[in-house]
Amino acid sequence: MEEMIAGRRRFLQSGSATTVFGLFVAAGLIRPEAAFAQAGWNKDAFASKSLNDVVKALGGAGATPTNDISWGATPEIAENGAVVPINVTSRIPNTQSIAVLVEKNPNALAAKFDFPAGTDPTVSTRVKIGQSSNVHALIKTADGKYFVATREVKVTIGGCGG
Repeated sequence: MEEMIAGRRRFLQSGSATTVFGLFVAAGLIRPEAAFAQAGWNKDAFASKSLNDVVKALGGAGATPTNDISWGATPEIAENGAVVPINVTSRIPNTQSIAVLVEKNPNALAAKFDFPAGTDPTVSTRVKIGQSSNVHALIKTADGKYFVATREVKVTIGGCGG
C-alpha cells in the first residue's frame, strides 16, 4: 500500500512540475527554446580536439596569452580526476565569455559560460580530467578578441595516468 501511495506521490509531483512549466511558457515567462540547453549549443566547438580548433569553432582566429586571469581554488594536483574544481576569474575588460578546456581529454572544450554586460566574469565548476593535463581558460571579449591562460593540473587517481 505504501508503494502505491509513493508512486501516486511521484506521479503528482512530476505532473505538477510539468503543469507549472507549461503555465510559465503560456504566460511568456519562459521561452521553450531557452528552457532546453541543446537549442543553442555549438556542437563543433564541443567536438573539437585542441585549443586552436575550439577558437576557430567559436569564430575566432587565435588566442593571445594573458596573465589577467585568476585561477582561484583550482588545484595544481587533483586527488580525483573525476571531479576537479575549476575556478576562473577574468580581469580582462568587457569579458563576454569564459570557456574551460582540458588539453588531453577526448574533447577539449569542457564548459563555456556567457556573461551579460556588467556581470562579474567568474566561473566555479567541476570538470573531469582523464590524465595530468594543461587546463586552458579561454576568454572572449565583447570586441571578439580571444585570450588564454593555461595551468597544469596533475591527476593522482581517477584518471588514466599521473
